[in-house]
Amino acid sequence: MAAMKRHVLYIVRLKRYLSSYLGTILILVSLIGSSVRAEVGRPRGVAISKSSFYKPGDTFTCLDNSAVLPYSQVNDDYCDCKDGTDEPGTSACPNGFFHCTNAGHKPMYIPSSRVGDSICDCCDGTDEYSGEVICDNTCKELGRAAKEERERKKQLLGEGYEIRKQYCEQGKTAKEEKRSRLEQLQYDKVQSETIRNDMEALKNQAEIPEKEAKDKHQQAWEAEKASRQANREIDQITSAFKELDKNGDQFMSKEELQLHPEMDIDNNTVVSDTEAKEHLEDNDQVDFDTFKDKVWPNIKDIYRSPEPVAEEPPEGSTVEPEESPPVDPEMEADNDRDLEEEDDDDEASPTPPTLPADVMGNDEDEDEYSDGDEDDMEDDRKDERGEEGSPPAQEEEKMPDYDEETKKLIEDAALSRANFDEADKRFRDTEKELNDINSFLNMDLGPDEVFYPLKDQCYEFTDREYIYKLCPFDQASQRPKSGGTETNLGRWGHWAGPENNKYENMKFEKGLNCWNGPDRSVLVTLHCGTNNEIVSVAEPNRCEYTFNFNTPAVCIDTTPEEPHDEHDEL
Repeated sequence: MAAMKRHVLYIVRLKRYLSSYLGTILILVSLIGSSVRAEVGRPRGVAISKSSFYKPGDTFTCLDNSAVLPYSQVNDDYCDCKDGTDEPGTSACPNGFFHCTNAGHKPMYIPSSRVGDSICDCCDGTDEYSGEVICDNTCKELGRAAKEERERKKQLLGEGYEIRKQYCEQGKTAKEEKRSRLEQLQYDKVQSETIRNDMEALKNQAEIPEKEAKDKHQQAWEAEKASRQANREIDQITSAFKELDKNGDQFMSKEELQLHPEMDIDNNTVVSDTEAKEHLEDNDQVDFDTFKDKVWPNIKDIYRSPEPVAEEPPEGSTVEPEESPPVDPEMEADNDRDLEEEDDDDEASPTPPTLPADVMGNDEDEDEYSDGDEDDMEDDRKDERGEEGSPPAQEEEKMPDYDEETKKLIEDAALSRANFDEADKRFRDTEKELNDINSFLNMDLGPDEVFYPLKDQCYEFTDREYIYKLCPFDQASQRPKSGGTETNLGRWGHWAGPENNKYENMKFEKGLNCWNGPDRSVLVTLHCGTNNEIVSVAEPNRCEYTFNFNTPAVCIDTTPEEPHDEHDEL
């Protein structure tokens, strides 16, 4: 019995031991298998995805099938294949490429010419395999930084995308409101146009009697003015004839005309018989009718009436002097002192010497100028007092007021014009708003009207010399920082992005022409950002500008673009 128990215990212990041993063996086999699977045999510079083309064996076929080589010629530092695929890990083939595994970061290809050039191009340093240059493996640090950058872009895209959705809602709402307003405006335009036409008809109807009444009043006034002018002309002619007829015999003779020196034709200060008869139409004397019809038209521009002689007061009468205002004693004393100083100055200054006659000028010439000045002064005086002492003409030429009936017609017409102006303004305002809305609705504001919030906004960017301004859908400009006029760089033209995304670029064109060059233009490239802002400005070609503009309107995805390399070798 005891022997049986010992045998059973031995069997149990053996099972436990075998179970533990087999488990360890399985673990080791698993680890060995995984290790074998991880170690993919391939030549240096070959990507995992292409390792199947480089299986060790007797031969190697160039990937372009241009040649079949012994496998030993792979990476022998001699280029045998036309496509350079037999030298993936050396710099022998000028058209070859070396694959950087870059475990922990992005794998990449570099030109074969960079292999073994003593410059570390791969972050894992595999391109400098000779050991002549020690390259630190920075793939983990670069991978970590790249991951952080992707996370940052992901967050930026997420925030921008949320703002973009708000932009879309704003744009859609704005266009819906405009469409609703458009329907109302189309109705208002018809109504306001009808009212405007009615008001215009009433205005035209009211202006007809107004014009007739005003024309009638004007014609009457013109006739009155003509009559007054004719009467003034007759009075002037009568006064002149009376003055020229010295002996009062109702005839004006040549001798009487010769008493007026202004009738001298040849300017010799004497009016000769011939000159007098020439004025009298070759007559020795003329009566009033002949004077009025024939003589006066010839002499009215040169005739001068004599200055009136001031009447002397009758004998025995006295003219009292005008009372002068009282004088301040202190002011009078000051005036006396000033006079004394002037007297002293006169005594101190020597008498100027008398100049010769030839220096002083000709007295006769001076008299001629004096006579001319006197004539001009006489003309001025005559203009001021009117013809022969009559009151100034402007006092008589004021048109009298309209009668009450005409005034009423004018008031009615003015009211009709005011009503028409108001109706016309309302119609034009409605039409303008209608045109503005149609223009807005036809504007391409991007998918889902996402660019609507940029409309009617302007953004500025300052560099060392200029302040640049961008107003989307309007214009772009620049002005000097030191002050000066603004230069138009271009007006809104169209979307200019590639076919797969035309909303990536904005084109502003037909700006101010460059001297001996093209018109200025701007190409705006849009980038995702949480704020609307210009981040850089450049002028790569003469008068052709490029703006980089950040806006949430182009943040179209919350997931950043992942690397498109074949494998991440982690």
